[in-house]
Amino acid sequence: MSQPRSRRRLALAVPVVLSLTASLGFLPAAASAAPSTQPTTAERAAEGTLTYVVNTAVDRGTIASVKRAVAAAGGTVVTTYDKIGVLVAHSANPDFGAQIRAARGVQSAGATRTAPLAAAGTTDVGGADYLTAAEAARTEAASAADAQSEPLEADQWDLRAIGADQAAQINPGSRKVTVAVIDTGVDDTHPDLAPNFSASQSANCVGGVADTSEGAWRPYTADDYHGTHVAGEIAAARNGIGVAGVAPGVKVSAIKVSEPDTSLFYPEAVVCAFVFAADHGVEITNNSYYIDPWLYNCMDDPDQKAVVDAVNRAQLYAQTKGTLHLASAGNSNHDLASDAIVDTSSPNDTTPVERTIDPSECLDLPTQLPGVVTVSATGVKNLKSYYSSYGHKVVDVAAPGGDRLYQIPDTPSRNGRILSTMPNNAYAFLQGTSMAAPHASGVAALLKSTHPWATPAQLQLMLKAQADNPGCPESYDQNGDGTQDAVCEGGTRVNGFYGFGIVNALRAVK
Repeated sequence: MSQPRSRRRLALAVPVVLSLTASLGFLPAAASAAPSTQPTTAERAAEGTLTYVVNTAVDRGTIASVKRAVAAAGGTVVTTYDKIGVLVAHSANPDFGAQIRAARGVQSAGATRTAPLAAAGTTDVGGADYLTAAEAARTEAASAADAQSEPLEADQWDLRAIGADQAAQINPGSRKVTVAVIDTGVDDTHPDLAPNFSASQSANCVGGVADTSEGAWRPYTADDYHGTHVAGEIAAARNGIGVAGVAPGVKVSAIKVSEPDTSLFYPEAVVCAFVFAADHGVEITNNSYYIDPWLYNCMDDPDQKAVVDAVNRAQLYAQTKGTLHLASAGNSNHDLASDAIVDTSSPNDTTPVERTIDPSECLDLPTQLPGVVTVSATGVKNLKSYYSSYGHKVVDVAAPGGDRLYQIPDTPSRNGRILSTMPNNAYAFLQGTSMAAPHASGVAALLKSTHPWATPAQLQLMLKAQADNPGCPESYDQNGDGTQDAVCEGGTRVNGFYGFGIVNALRAVK
């Protein structure tokens, strides 16, 4: 798995062609990009073939003209998303970017990666802590005291923290609601996931083209466990096996976007995922990642600007089709409402170069895009998790993501992280804003089940209105060294740690 990631953002309701342009008006026009010591795209392309996104108008004539321009510039069109005016292309021409940006009808274009094509961008912190046989036996014994609980539910403090255990007795969620896990793939053969898995709404979008062949959505190996863990948090069935999800009655699908070997999440795969989800009737997408290779995409860099444009078009298209997106806030303990953040991790597919960015102008994707719900992480004490990024008027809601250092639950395993499903019928604890987003997605699915005609914007408003906001803590000195580890701004209605509050599953079904 790649290193921990950092953060994500939302608006809409005009016809899609208009809304694409209008919403981009919310995005910054200029920003602080990488220093001049960084290799240019042309220098990178000279070493091999790169992938590009090319953004244009949606009329057939313009798209046909741009396709011809791609060929003339030494490129090959991989796929075209006509409805949003996005083309994915390959080229080994070092000057392809500059040439195609000068072509008539091209609105923006740029490379989506800094490493040439060869024959992980998730938001969890640390490796998986697998449930041992001894722990499982203790947990099953404790769970047996409650006849309505799953065998391992005694270790799921997170469900009780948001009332999901009680909500399941009222309404476990509708089979008409699907949450797509855009991630590393999902092991749909897991007995806790198989009852709720929707193969017809699943695909492998790596490379930018959806592959819907049988099993294409599954993880490459057992080490690509992230998506399977996320899926279980959302919709693990209440079937007398293992764990339970927040919304155990809804369907879950998998749209795999992670590269083999590196687990990186490139823009063309995410564009494909959003469009696929929209066109296959998905109500909610969960996005526990940031889009590689840039932690933040700066609008004065032509490559990064094109990435923002392409991904934003795709996610807005999905919103206009009725899909709500939720995304993790990130694990860098960054104040996303601050004036400056030092990014030392980008680009993460070649050699990172330190740069200072303004997070209001250089965007973390997809979380900072209009209409995307940004989710921070909490532990069993309802405090912000030590790693979780935050930001006043940036974070929308909070949800359990786990905290193994400072918030230890009184459970059989005494593990402050989140227990969920893993490939090969296993279970393990993980923590991160990767785990917070699916808890919020599960609550959103319960809201959609209760209010089937609600739009994405209405679902987001309900998610916020029903959340519990503990307010800013008097002190956030987690390690007791006399220094505040993060500063919470705002009041009890909305603040930087929790947004509008910690999501509430029980209220969602009432």
